[in-house]
Amino acid sequence: MKYISKKASQISFPLGGIGTGCIGLSGNGSLIDVEIKNRPNKNSTAEFTHFAVKAETEHEVLDARVLQGDYPKDYIGCTERPLYTGYGFGPDRGTMAGFPHFEKVTFKGEFPIAQLQFKHAHFPGEITMEAFNPFIPTNEDDSSIPAAFFKVQIKNTTEKAIDYTLALSCNNYYCRTNTLHYYEEQDSIKLIHLSNTNDRNTTEYGDLTIATICPDVSYQNYWFRGRWFDNSSVFWQEFTSPGKLPTRNYENSRQNPDSNDTSDIATLAAHIKIQPSKIGTVFFVLSWSNPYINNHWKITHLGLTEEEIEFRRKQKWLNYYATIFKDSKESAIYSLKNFDRLYQNTLLYKKALFSSSLPAVVIDAISANIAVLKSPTCLRLSDGSFYAFEGVHAHMGSCEGTCTHVWSYAYALAFLFPRLERSARTNEYKYSMQKDGGMGFRLQLPLGIGPTNHRPAADGQFGTILRVYREFLISGDLNWLKSIWSQVKQSLEFAWSTQNTDLWDPDKTGILTGRQHHTLDMELFGPNSWLSSMYLAALKACVVMAEILGEPECAKEYNKIFERGKKELNQTLFNGEYFCQNIDLTHKELLARFNSGFSDHGADAVASYWNDEIGEIKYQIGNGCSVDQLLGQWHADLLHLGEIFEPSKLESSLKSIYKYNFIPNLREHVNPCRIYGLNSEQGTIICSYPPNRAKPKIPVPYAEETMHGYEYQAASHMIMHRHEKEGLTCVAAVRSRYDGKKRNPWNEMECGSNYARSLSSYALLLAYSGFIFDLYHHKIGFHPLITENYSFFWSVDSGFGTISKKNGKFLLKVLYGYLDLKELELDLSEIKEIKLNKKLLEFTISNGIIVLSKVIRVDANHTLRIKETFIE
Repeated sequence: MKYISKKASQISFPLGGIGTGCIGLSGNGSLIDVEIKNRPNKNSTAEFTHFAVKAETEHEVLDARVLQGDYPKDYIGCTERPLYTGYGFGPDRGTMAGFPHFEKVTFKGEFPIAQLQFKHAHFPGEITMEAFNPFIPTNEDDSSIPAAFFKVQIKNTTEKAIDYTLALSCNNYYCRTNTLHYYEEQDSIKLIHLSNTNDRNTTEYGDLTIATICPDVSYQNYWFRGRWFDNSSVFWQEFTSPGKLPTRNYENSRQNPDSNDTSDIATLAAHIKIQPSKIGTVFFVLSWSNPYINNHWKITHLGLTEEEIEFRRKQKWLNYYATIFKDSKESAIYSLKNFDRLYQNTLLYKKALFSSSLPAVVIDAISANIAVLKSPTCLRLSDGSFYAFEGVHAHMGSCEGTCTHVWSYAYALAFLFPRLERSARTNEYKYSMQKDGGMGFRLQLPLGIGPTNHRPAADGQFGTILRVYREFLISGDLNWLKSIWSQVKQSLEFAWSTQNTDLWDPDKTGILTGRQHHTLDMELFGPNSWLSSMYLAALKACVVMAEILGEPECAKEYNKIFERGKKELNQTLFNGEYFCQNIDLTHKELLARFNSGFSDHGADAVASYWNDEIGEIKYQIGNGCSVDQLLGQWHADLLHLGEIFEPSKLESSLKSIYKYNFIPNLREHVNPCRIYGLNSEQGTIICSYPPNRAKPKIPVPYAEETMHGYEYQAASHMIMHRHEKEGLTCVAAVRSRYDGKKRNPWNEMECGSNYARSLSSYALLLAYSGFIFDLYHHKIGFHPLITENYSFFWSVDSGFGTISKKNGKFLLKVLYGYLDLKELELDLSEIKEIKLNKKLLEFTISNGIIVLSKVIRVDANHTLRIKETFIE
């Protein structure tokens, strides 16, 4: 999408690797939100870090300006600034908004690549910048480089040759006094390393590098050190003078760091001569390294003493990127040496996704939310394993521990970077399992410190089992499944364990009836379709896994419980329109047996949930229409586990969710909760109460909110079941709220910024493509909603590619990596032939599935071609 003027005012496009932090690229081309110190830094400026461009000929400067457009917001000033520079003092001068800049900027954002076009009547040329960080599905390490990549093309629009200078200036964010900046050349790479003399073995230490491969450069290791406004004033005088930048070095530390509220700044300038009507290209990288991290966020383990908390705070560990790159100089050199390969492989992914046969708003929803993976929400631990928050506050992570009930909605990471997703499952079962079989739903850091002592979350516990099954299907890694299988079984059987004081399903009925903690931060009591369907889906997944692992008796028992629960669910929890919670809200005794164990809201259920004033249990769904009432079936559909809900009742419930939960105009909607949609915006709320259904005095938390991850879950489920119009309406409602004018298109919020649950939008791709995946059996397939010509992106553990159909011919391409294939499932008539490149393959057809005579490997040098019989 293209964003111009006010439609670009809220943009912050993340440039960074997975688990490295990032720097935001704003809609006007400036750098903002510098989040590279192992924590978020929202609504911050880049403090003089910027690009500037100059055009000159015969020692005459024709024009010079900062490479950004008009300042987009906060004209009064920003509250995130120091005294005398913040609110009431105008834009921070470090934004460079006070210097000449471009009058026309067009921002085109197709994550992971942003493209900006700059024009100005006085500037003799047109400039296009592409900014990105490598995003190469299945290559998690090249997608985890701590750097921002820039490819800048300048077109000379005049009739004479012009010398252009493109300069990148960078603030030393990690140190204000003992800075150590030096220029260096390695082969064709020119760089300035912004380091310091402080202790490298602390969480505060960090360094940066600005680098280019331009043959002709000049540089300033330091801007002029002065007071007041001297630094930028002198820089601009020197930059706009004819010729190259004068060098400047300081041997001593800064004596008055507070005199101009910034650190030392360095500039690296690239010089290129461009002939009339020709285009010149300059490559820049800005890399960073803040090697050590500690737990500085809110610790959710209950009952810790101040000494225990302080002990945890003092533990530090290396970021994964710091185990690969010693410092920012190494990552910058690697980035520039491999720039073209990294860019081209990133482009392979972007083109494949954006050329998929999907509605534009669906591509937007899928691609934009994948940006979460490049935000401060995500970390990679020292061994490379994946860890994440739910989202982020302004200056720290929001809700620690790769929260199982939130991340269970997130489908993108599992397909794009499967090894990272498996590493998270491994850590959960190794470090978060409690002795009784419950799973702490927030992984505690540093690893090995023990599980959280909060009661398990039912949806998180069963969602994690489903994700184990998903990760196994995507990878086919039987050894990995075997390594955690005993813990997976224990976590499933915790439902009926005598040690489960929450009494989820003590009689193996297949329905949860006890105290059920969940993602809406409270607990449900009694049968409900939402959490019981998650339980049933987990049972079904364990049936399949037990059979594969040669445990038929376990599979038989799990299936027996599943069938019993499925029957009870459909018979007792459907109210004629939709599925709900079976509870008598006046039944105080229902709570009395639950008075043990830790809870955010007290161990005593009566004290936490009984409203004595009105004689009613609080925080329940009751007869409400929950957006998540079919959640287990959503997972089951995506993982091809079969039916949980009877089709007619599923159909009715999907219609009810749209009818009652989708609000076409929020202006008249009552929402006492957090506000993620307002005025005439549209959205799908968490839980509605139709006019003929009683609403509890105090209903389930967040009932009236629009939370995006839930909205995508419901929308994709509607689309899977042929309610495309309704599902698209729900998707469009979310994305219209993130239009660049009101909110940042690459930062969907829930409990903080860059929220993980919105990664459920990837399910839209699975819904439209009908993707089938079972790498254990070397099988993939596609049953798309579109039956005519189409093209879809796909990704599994070993590589990614596309499937396309045109005039009865199917092409399966691997764009990166490889695919070992034995079975292929497609919607087609009888087959004339199958070729791998030009070689004919032998095959049979069994139950509509193409079975090749042997496993073949398809890689980026091959194309699998399938022709239907009627094609000549």
